[in-house]
Amino acid sequence: QVQLVESGGGLVQAGGSLRLSCAASGSIFRIDVMGWYRQAPGKQRELVAAITSGGSTNYADSVKGRFTISRDNAKNTVYLQMNSLKPEDTAVYRCNADATTTARIKNVYWGQGTQVTVSS
Repeated sequence: QVQLVESGGGLVQAGGSLRLSCAASGSIFRIDVMGWYRQAPGKQRELVAAITSGGSTNYADSVKGRFTISRDNAKNTVYLQMNSLKPEDTAVYRCNADATTTARIKNVYWGQGTQVTVSS
């Protein structure tokens, strides 16, 4: 089993910044992809950004140029630096990891979520 714990959410004004962190722990053999998703009230969950173990990244068009995803493989931690925040960025942000356990079982794991609220 793999556990993911997010931190860093909060309330900011439009134009402000937040840095989210997500640390994975448990019986981890390897993590191939880590990502950040968000879900606003009444809306579907959407991919914000993802990063491979080798550092290749992918971003939603709406956050390109504003958000930066990174990871520390030694710490099994993924980060999301969010700059120039907009009210439409308001959502619960959850990290996930495509991980293989030491038992060689591959699954996608999810964190509990952290609230990001951007006021106008």
